[in-house]
Amino acid sequence: MAFARRAAPERKANGKYEAILRAAIKVFAGSGFFNSKVADVAREAGVADGTVYLYFKNKDDILVSIFNHYMDEALAAGKASLAEIDDPIEKLRRIVRAHLERLGRDRNLAVVFQVELRSSTKFMEQFSATKVTEYLELIRAVIEDGQREGVFRAGINTKVAAKVLFGALDEMATNWVLSRKRYNLISTAEPVLDVFLNGVQRKARQR
Repeated sequence: MAFARRAAPERKANGKYEAILRAAIKVFAGSGFFNSKVADVAREAGVADGTVYLYFKNKDDILVSIFNHYMDEALAAGKASLAEIDDPIEKLRRIVRAHLERLGRDRNLAVVFQVELRSSTKFMEQFSATKVTEYLELIRAVIEDGQREGVFRAGINTKVAAKVLFGALDEMATNWVLSRKRYNLISTAEPVLDVFLNGVQRKARQR
């Protein structure tokens, strides 16, 4: 490639980096990742094809960058929001609502996250190295805080619990994207929290 990619701070400073990401989200959501070309993304962003390669190695790099960029935003917002409160249950509620609100207000982003990213073998191979690990650690830390405060059961495996909650949110978002019905994604927040916090087993009967 004849173009040298710019350093991360420089490439994000002039607005073109995010403009290309936004264009890619629209193109990938509308045409599908495999059917889209870098030229399509460049045209949507209003830049030359070569400009895209100043910021990204290839189409797969754009796709992974979409995920990491928006996960960075979600993590920063999440940490700031959680720092305002102490109650572990309320912290989980904020995580759940923020997750669903973010995807629910941008259907194209949700389609890319829930459908197109999963179709990329390269992304799935790198999945454990993406920002999702940091996101799971954020959830896990909240659950561990709740254990120390006696709010959550001490014997719960926090790694498993974090993955269970993330998996539930992921499934809600995927179902929302694929469903023919139109409904507000945030409406699934409380049902998810209810099952996660209260479980499905009835309270033990007195003997």
